[in-house]
This record gives sequence, C-alpha cells and structure tokens, in this order.
Amino acid sequence: MFGFGADKTRMIAPAEALPGRAGAIATADTHAISGRPLKADVPDGMDAVIFGMGCFWGVERIFWQIPGVWLTMVGYAGGFTPNPTYEEVCTGKTGHNEVVRVIFDPATVSFEALLQKFWESHDPTQGMRQGNDRGTQYRSGIYVTSDAQKTAAEASRAAYGARLQQAGLGAITTEILPAPEFYFAEDYHQQYLHKNPQGYCGIGGTGVTCPIGLTA
Repeated sequence: MFGFGADKTRMIAPAEALPGRAGAIATADTHAISGRPLKADVPDGMDAVIFGMGCFWGVERIFWQIPGVWLTMVGYAGGFTPNPTYEEVCTGKTGHNEVVRVIFDPATVSFEALLQKFWESHDPTQGMRQGNDRGTQYRSGIYVTSDAQKTAAEASRAAYGARLQQAGLGAITTEILPAPEFYFAEDYHQQYLHKNPQGYCGIGGTGVTCPIGLTA
C-alpha cells in the first residue's frame, strides 16, 4: 500500500515514536454501505473486537460481508503515537497496526465464527508482514474487549496452531491483547474497496481450515 523498508519490520520503542497530535484526524461520518454513524456506540446486546491481519482495506471488506456484523471501521491501534495519520503509520515510527474494528450481534454471528474467518483469511505465521506488505503495521493481532473474548481467542490460536503445524507451516505470531485505543483512519480509507472495487487487496489465507467457529 505504501513504500516500505526492512527497518519497518522492527517494533519501535515508545521513546522513538512520532509525537502525533492532540486532536483526532478527520474521518467519514457514516459507513459508506450501511449509512450508520461510523462513531456509533456499541448497541445493547452487541459486542466489539478489533482485528489486525494485513492491509486494512481488504480486511474490512471480509468482515462487512458477514451477516450479523453491524458496523466496521478502519483505523490504527497498538502503537504509541496519538492520533496518527496514514503517512505517519507507514513510516513504521508510530508502532501502530492497521486494524478493523468490528461491531457484531452475537445472536446472529458468534465470536468463534469471526475468529474462524480471521484465522482462515490471512497467514498468521508471517510476523511483521502479510504477503508483500512488510512492516509492523501489517502484524497479526486480536484486540479483545472482554475476558471471554481473550479466552476464546487464545483457545482458537492453540487449535489453529496445531493445524498449521500439521500442514508444515510455522508458528503463529498473532498477538492477543486487550483492545488499545482505536484511532480512526482517514475518510478515504473507510470502506475503501466498496468505493474502489478494483483496488489493491493483499489479503490471502494459508488454505488450512480452522477447527473452531463452525456454528453461529
């Protein structure tokens, strides 16, 4: 998606991070597909989780297509720079990951089903890259909002890790952490592949089936 170099695969220390800014950068007001307010609160009975699995353009499209997903939005999380811009994240000097925040109705789609889609839609063994996209902003991560999500995510990582090992692939590098502060990405990044159907998408799975989330 942007220029990169080998140094961008090294996670920076907080003292190395760009200073950022006090105020939020501008973003879209509404979701380009559903029309829902992009900054809507999580409705009663619904839940939220944040996923990082490579270029957020393709990741968001994966999740907005799932029945039961109420809202998706792209942004930056897991780093040190407050209110970063895309250009700053691409330098590798913010520590942030490109992520998608997903608000979903667990009565329609289970968290386990979302985890299955997460694992099967990218290669979680690649460390600080995803395909040809290299840098700390492309690392694999699940950023949970409850203890129950953490338990389920860790169990799914163990189960999928065993399947990947059987297939001769490497160890999972996915980080599972409490959801950090989420910073909205710029307007043009939101639902990018809806606005630009032929746009770049570097997301691809391993072809190995994840043995969880098979029922909603």
